[in-house]
Amino acid sequence: MSVRTKFVFLMHPKEYKQEKAATGRLTHLCLAESEIVVGVGCDEHPRVQELLRDPQFAPVLLYPGPQALNLSTASPEQLAGWHPALASGRRLLVFLLDATWALGRKMLRLSPALQQLPRIMFTPSAPSRYVIKQQPHPACLSTLEATHELLLALEHAGLDRYPHREQLLLLFQRMQDFQLRCAADPDRVGYRHRAYRPPAERKPAIGQSGARRRKMFKLPELPPVAAPLPSAAPPGPAASRAESVPASAPASAPAPGLA
Repeated sequence: MSVRTKFVFLMHPKEYKQEKAATGRLTHLCLAESEIVVGVGCDEHPRVQELLRDPQFAPVLLYPGPQALNLSTASPEQLAGWHPALASGRRLLVFLLDATWALGRKMLRLSPALQQLPRIMFTPSAPSRYVIKQQPHPACLSTLEATHELLLALEHAGLDRYPHREQLLLLFQRMQDFQLRCAADPDRVGYRHRAYRPPAERKPAIGQSGARRRKMFKLPELPPVAAPLPSAAPPGPAASRAESVPASAPASAPAPGLA
């Protein structure tokens, strides 16, 4: 697929070596104007520095936060004064961190040049479609899904065209279907051999894992579950632990963007 925007996937070495899904690679294969750069501290990578200095590009970083421009809701006035280089005819160059949230934050911390870039974000049109993985937060998306949503936002903002909207998501579904068939084969090693729950039915992580995720995404603490009295009846579905988690992400939680 050809688009005007150039995408650069800054892939953490662990994502490059260990991930079976590797949605960043799938996305790169779909986009003619894209490339993958593997590393942690991106300031030390010669290709990243070459792209940052290239006068034909207007580089930005896809990373949510209060300083990021939301392309899904930005007004024409906001877009007009956002990136002066775009007014001179330069092509948009988007850097995406392809890693877990924890590793992505480390990559950004070790890359001062990326920290100085203008930031963009989007409002997702749908929650993550990931079946074979559980996202750490309801607002998180895979790299492929984030690219799809960004292309929708770029087209909405008049900064690019998205000619084949179904291509990325169809490929994402085919990849997951293949993984599910592998998991259903008892002779294949390295796969879980039990059914996956639909994303909407999954319970949030608890214990140490849940505490780490709430700290990273600034989620409110789950209230303690009181031990039932000896004579009390077992709690019904409305009293389950999952019900104590808010249905929507809090305002302080980051928007999607990382894998």
